[in-house]
Amino acid sequence: MSEYYIPAGPGEAEFTEKRSRFLGHARPVETEDEAKAFVAEMKKKYYDARHNCWCYIIRGGPERYSDDGEPQGTAGIPMLEVLRRQNITNCVCVVTRYFGGVLLGAGGLLRAYTRSAGDALTAAGTSVVRPWVCMDLPCTYSGAERLKTECGAMGGVIEDTEYSAAVTLKVLIPAEAETDFTARIFDVSGGSVTPVRTGETHRAVRVR
Repeated sequence: MSEYYIPAGPGEAEFTEKRSRFLGHARPVETEDEAKAFVAEMKKKYYDARHNCWCYIIRGGPERYSDDGEPQGTAGIPMLEVLRRQNITNCVCVVTRYFGGVLLGAGGLLRAYTRSAGDALTAAGTSVVRPWVCMDLPCTYSGAERLKTECGAMGGVIEDTEYSAAVTLKVLIPAEAETDFTARIFDVSGGSVTPVRTGETHRAVRVR
């Protein structure tokens, strides 16, 4: 099975620690050149900041980071570890620090850069890239919520809901779960709902 996780979109976050401002930015990228361009863009935008620390991970490619003048190991590596722990790839993260005049120490810096990268990634959200099977679930209004719950429990995503005399849930199901999902829906609906396969796709879908 081939799946991987990427930022769902751009994410930004800010907090202040002992008068130092930390501005975190996360972006999805496809190539190292795109990552480098975003780092350059942030450095230009925040040219007056003391530090613009960064990291990126490219699927099937390099992992890079920079402390940009902070003590070695207190910024770039902790930021990179945030991406690694969440299994995020094709992502670039830049954390800008406006120094507030109070030294944070190595531990304080590590925590601050970890938090900033994590907050930016949370703001960006996460998408999974994988093969999906597209299905329609025609059901009653009263049964729709139960089917939505079952869909989520099997790793599926509700893309749309059509309302008329009945309800049709348009769902994406992981390709390898198609058979089990069809059987499960038939079972929990007492045989009244049979998922209708409408196609397949391979793309990013937001999961959180």
